[in-house]
Amino acid sequence: MPGALEGIRILDLTHMLSGPYASMILADLGAETIKVEPPAGEGTRKLLANNPRYSLDGMGAYFITLNRNKKSIAIDLKNEEGLELFYKLVAVSDVVISNFGAGVPERLRIDYASLARVNPRIIACTVTGFGASGPGSRRPAFDQVAQATGGGMSITGPDPQHPVRAGIPIGDLGGGMFGVMGVLAALQERERSGRGQEVDISMLDCQISMLNYMATMYFLSGENPHPIGNSHFVHVPYDTFGCADGFIVIAVITDNFWQNLKKVLDCPDLDKPEYDTQPGRWREREHISRRVNEVLSGDSCANWLRRLEEQRIPCAPVNNFEQALSDPQVLHRDMVVELRHPDGAGTRGPGNPIKLSRSATGDFGAAPRLGQHTDEVLRDCLDIGAGETARLREAGVIR
Repeated sequence: MPGALEGIRILDLTHMLSGPYASMILADLGAETIKVEPPAGEGTRKLLANNPRYSLDGMGAYFITLNRNKKSIAIDLKNEEGLELFYKLVAVSDVVISNFGAGVPERLRIDYASLARVNPRIIACTVTGFGASGPGSRRPAFDQVAQATGGGMSITGPDPQHPVRAGIPIGDLGGGMFGVMGVLAALQERERSGRGQEVDISMLDCQISMLNYMATMYFLSGENPHPIGNSHFVHVPYDTFGCADGFIVIAVITDNFWQNLKKVLDCPDLDKPEYDTQPGRWREREHISRRVNEVLSGDSCANWLRRLEEQRIPCAPVNNFEQALSDPQVLHRDMVVELRHPDGAGTRGPGNPIKLSRSATGDFGAAPRLGQHTDEVLRDCLDIGAGETARLREAGVIR
């Protein structure tokens, strides 16, 4: 069964996390994704590569995960002949994705304006920290910079004095996710217009977008929200609670849930008429949360979760990685998949969250060795024979 994006060819110039994550998702969905690397290899190849705990046969966890389903071709874009070779690939491709620092694509002559002269149908997606325009566009950025600038860190953590970044790199991953959306939108628009365009993704823009209704609340009130740990600014009880052997979350967002929770807890001092509606619970939120925690501490997570689920109260264990990655629902959804090294060894990693009813999304090819597919790509895409490939390699244009 073919992937949904079969027939789409992507040239992947990305490195580190935001760009590679975007191209990984597109490759998972069936796009032919050609990773164009410098002769020394993309920098992430070396990340964790020599760490015996987090590598496989000299390939680190970053690279194994983010570059599955991709081909690798090594071209020196700073060499004039190498740049011309890249342009030839652009002429027969659909999308170019990069996440260089601001100004680098223009300096290398691989920006959208340069690419569109080669192929007017090309879609060029750039993921940067602050976007292609504006007074801050030249600032360098990584995940934590985006999280901090975008406001999310100011509401994450136990209190205003201890801002905390999200545990997963949502600054980088957010840029990658919106990059995928932008590319798919541009491909759809090209079906109507016949023309490509630039997809300009700013990691800061993505963080601002994800503030969502909380940003509107700020504009309405003029008040900056502050971090409140795992509790909620409206609902009570809504928090993380300690059991005898771990933590669970409970989210009481309706008065009916509260009635059901009282049955589970069987705690007389919580059975007060004034607590039966949200305003009353909110006024006594600290007392209610403390008493709920005291009751829950007397039994195991599994026992409490069973009782809470019987009453259909929103709840969950606070899973560590081992627990999350072995959850029966996660496994049923194919969210743990086999990842292979090109030499045959294997490990496991996260699957593709996009499930399509007719299109394949479940085959994960190995992340490539540096330049593993150079000869194949030049032959199949540009009809360049073995003799010319050997000359280009001898001249240092390719590897």
